[in-house]
Amino acid sequence: MNKKICIVYTHHKLGDLIWQLPYIKAISDHYKTNIDLVVRKKTQAQNILKDLNHINKIFYNEFRKGIYYWIDVFKLTKFFKKEKYEIIYILDKVNKPAIAAKFAKIKNIIGPGLGNQKKWLTTSKYLDENDQTLNYSEQSRKLLKINSINVNNIYPEIQINVERLKNNNSDLLIKGKKISFGVDSFEDYKMWYEENFIELAELLKERGLCDYIYLICGPDKSYIADKIIKKSKKNYFINCSSKDLEGVILALKNSNFYVGNNSGPLNLSAALGIKTFGLIANDPASELKYSKINPITPEEYKDNTWNRNREGMKKLKTNLVFNQIMNLL
Repeated sequence: MNKKICIVYTHHKLGDLIWQLPYIKAISDHYKTNIDLVVRKKTQAQNILKDLNHINKIFYNEFRKGIYYWIDVFKLTKFFKKEKYEIIYILDKVNKPAIAAKFAKIKNIIGPGLGNQKKWLTTSKYLDENDQTLNYSEQSRKLLKINSINVNNIYPEIQINVERLKNNNSDLLIKGKKISFGVDSFEDYKMWYEENFIELAELLKERGLCDYIYLICGPDKSYIADKIIKKSKKNYFINCSSKDLEGVILALKNSNFYVGNNSGPLNLSAALGIKTFGLIANDPASELKYSKINPITPEEYKDNTWNRNREGMKKLKTNLVFNQIMNLL
């Protein structure tokens, strides 16, 4: 009989969850069974991961802090007991799910064990404190390695049934060659300037690489898409800021390639199998080495130099971006 397994990941960013997909798949493959997943609602995982065959059910939990901490612990404890899990994998160092699993008397609780989390695990195989310097993907990769779980594919992949996305997004199904620009980011210092996107669009249009360009951004950054459309005075931009994640996915799947800032949609595009170019100037491009993203960086770029000022993105010249895209297409 297959073991009943739950994997917990508590980070709220979509991009961070996407980085964990190879390790979620590896755990499922190792035990030869589908797994359940517990993540934050903000990831919208129930929409974007519902077509992955190795995931059985996806549950949401908010992992709140402060006065809600112990309330959430007891909710998770009750949930783990109800579902009768035999194994809980935690793919980050948060204590809450480990404590809840211990209270629920789960026999196998496995996690990175960084900080106090190790006190609540049932295994002695966990990461060293020095592994705090590894990025989240590297931590999960090492965790699986020390637990003798092979990762056959290190690149995140998402399979989507596109047909189910079309009903509410027929306006995106315009005829012609389409590409996508990811014009916002959770961190403003990672955002290329609107003027650069306008210039790049003109160069790509001149080469006949697109008829229309989807502008991908969240509703809270809709002013960026509005500014690009207003300043360019072009009618080939399609503003997707009002679209939910399913609409964004449909736009991506209808694009020949994607160019965007270092953000969730960049990781999503690559995981969906779209040719993807990442605009990187103020953060480490080395973090993208476990993805199929093609990073584009300034000529004088240094991977170990962080700049949290958006002005640094001006070093990424439009012609350089255009030439690198042309060389890699």
